Amino acid sequence: MSLDEVKKRFVEEVKLRAYDDKYIDKNEEREILQGALQLGVTVDSARAALAQVCDTHGYVLESRVLSEIKDLIDTFAGNDGKIDEKEFNDAVTQCKKRTQGKKNDVQCKRMVLEVIEENNYKVKTGMFSNWYAKAKKEVGLA
Repeated sequence: MSLDEVKKRFVEEVKLRAYDDKYIDKNEEREILQGALQLGVTVDSARAALAQVCDTHGYVLESRVLSEIKDLIDTFAGNDGKIDEKEFNDAVTQCKKRTQGKKNDVQCKRMVLEVIEENNYKVKTGMFSNWYAKAKKEVGLA
């Protein structure tokens, strides 16, 4: 199989996965990358090609969204070392924007909370209320 045939097949695979919702979630991305590996494409080349196809066709790549959210939370936490409720809500808003409305508010909140949990960010809660516990409970993480 020539390089052009491999590229064409890869692009078609991405288009098939994103055809219905224009969204590539983590599971679909893993399957696409595994398929590319079976065709003899390196992981880095496959990731770059996947990102390029998504950019060209306006598809949302969930791993890119999560990376952008992590960078945003890093910036927020850089100020005082903690994430407060406003920063959390700003991150959720950005998540919703980056997913182009493919994820609802609850799904975006869950994505942001998972980034906070996975990276052990500290959170700042009020004296009488705990927005963080409330948000986790709302999305089913508590």
